[in-house]
Amino acid sequence: MLTFFIIFAAFFTAAIGGLALLSTLIARRVEKALPPTGRFIDIDGHRLHYQDEGGHGPAVIMIHGLGGQMGHFSHSLLDRLAGRYRVILLDRPGSGYSTRPPGAPGGPVAQAAVVAGFIRALGLERPWVVGHSLGGAVALALALDHPDCVAGLALVAPLTHPQPEVPSCFRGLAITSPAIRWLVAWTLAVPLGILRGRTVLDTVFGPDPVPPDFGTRGGGLLGLRPGAFRGASADLVAAAADLPRMVERYGTLRLPIAILYGRGDQVLEWRRQGLAMRDRLPGVDLTLVDGGHMLPVAAAARMAEWLTGVTAPVRAGGQ
Repeated sequence: MLTFFIIFAAFFTAAIGGLALLSTLIARRVEKALPPTGRFIDIDGHRLHYQDEGGHGPAVIMIHGLGGQMGHFSHSLLDRLAGRYRVILLDRPGSGYSTRPPGAPGGPVAQAAVVAGFIRALGLERPWVVGHSLGGAVALALALDHPDCVAGLALVAPLTHPQPEVPSCFRGLAITSPAIRWLVAWTLAVPLGILRGRTVLDTVFGPDPVPPDFGTRGGGLLGLRPGAFRGASADLVAAAADLPRMVERYGTLRLPIAILYGRGDQVLEWRRQGLAMRDRLPGVDLTLVDGGHMLPVAAAARMAEWLTGVTAPVRAGGQ
């Protein structure tokens, strides 16, 4: 019996070590193929990776969703906007190439505080904030807690209310224990991410097709790193804790809010998220289009047209 236990322990240790080594090698290859493309700035112990493009017109900050990075916006949308706006793409804390201190909270409220510090550090005067998916919740928290930093919100397929269930494509991230999250990140997350990657992308994009170059030009391969899994898992769990308190405060918002949602979204349901927001704030401008969750990539032309339209009244008013 003792011999069996020793053999089993040795096998288990070797398997864990092998998976950790494999995950490390894959992460290094991904980072070599897709190095950082922007600049870095330190905000309250966070090292933020961002891209500042355009330079003409009002500033627009774009905040990506769960498990994403700035490539979700640079893939198809950035070039359509850079001639009209100063477009600033930001890897959220703990996502892409942005880092956060060990133990730092990952919820929308905490991330909004870091984004507010980022806005002030760049000397921006009340930019428009575009938030996609979970980035929409961060944008809403920013408007609630730091209204001096925001001229208006343009939310794309945003998470605005608690979800009854975690979307199927993200259930593997719902790990509440930091220790188990770390173990999964360094063993199973990367191999399973490779095996299930196509299925997850089909859900996240569906019913729209996945662009063939999304993994490279859209930065999708950056999700195949243990740190990316840990950051996304922590974000998912923390968002569930923040949202109920945020919802109670939505009635205090006093700024332009526009929402763009795809009727076929397979990640977030537009009635529970977009329509529910308009019900709380009748002044919210809700626009529905054909398409799924990844509108910044799959419907970039339509999104650029929509964003130009919703920001026009504020720009015309000199804000």
